[in-house]
This record gives sequence, structure tokens and C-alpha cells, in this order.
Amino acid sequence: MSTPLAPSSRFDLTAPNEAERARLESDLTSAEVAVLLHHGTEAAFCGGLLNNKVDGLYCCRLCGLPLFRAATKFESGTGWPSFYAPFDAAHVTDVRDSSYGMVRIENRCSRCDSHQGHVFPDGPLPGRLRYCINSVSLEFVAAGEALRDPLSRGDAAALATS
Repeated sequence: MSTPLAPSSRFDLTAPNEAERARLESDLTSAEVAVLLHHGTEAAFCGGLLNNKVDGLYCCRLCGLPLFRAATKFESGTGWPSFYAPFDAAHVTDVRDSSYGMVRIENRCSRCDSHQGHVFPDGPLPGRLRYCINSVSLEFVAAGEALRDPLSRGDAAALATS
């Protein structure tokens, strides 16, 4: 059986099966469940990764897929970690969100469909995008450290060839 790889990605983007998803979700805190699974938002200026300036990768807290590089993080003044480009466009999915009387674009992990935050058209060049992401939706992996691979998909090997 072949694994679904996006044309630009070397990572296996196959969604977790029911047993894998249950295992991944059992490891989440109540705050992570509220944001990742129920599309919540953490309070502004409270996230643990907001002021992180270390080089590395910001990965999906649920499935471990790399979503953003530290080099694309910028200070937006909004109270949430902000990035101007994803690690790979195939790793993020945009979904129209019309909740709370607003129309926004929700940002989700392409592999596990977990809620990450929203993307807005008010970021810096080159793309003018601002991916406004909840810290609780992410896990940070410092440059040189191994990626967590909770689905045993060979993510470290895929990262080496990216």
C-alpha cells in the first residue's frame, strides 16, 4: 500500500486511524483538548511559546508533524506565536470559519486535522500572511533534537531529506 505524500512533502500525511487517534488524544491535557480538538483559543499573551527565540521547528502537538520553522516566526503584537509561512504548504490545511459572527480562515494540521489557529492576510512580506497559532497546539523541537514520532511514520528520516 502506498502512503499519501503531498507532492512537496516527504512526510506521510495519512490521517491517524481510530486506535492511533485515541492513543494520541489520551496524552493531551484539558487545555490541549479544548484547543486542538474543540477549536478553542488560549488566552492572549499566556502561551508558553510566545517569546521563544530558539532555532528549531514548531510541530503539531497531537501528531508531531512539523508545521513551522523558527526562522518564519515574527513578533505580531497579537499575543500568540505568529509565523509568515508554514514548514511546507502541504502540512497545513485552511478551512473557512464563520464562528462567532466572523469570517476567518482556520488553520489545521493536514495529518491529524487538529485546530492550530487562524491565518490572516496582514503579515509581513513575502506572502503577507500571519499564521496566528495557539502555543498549546504546538510542541517546539530545538534545532538538532530529534522529532517526536508518535505515529512511527519515520518523521526524522523525512526531515533529513526535506
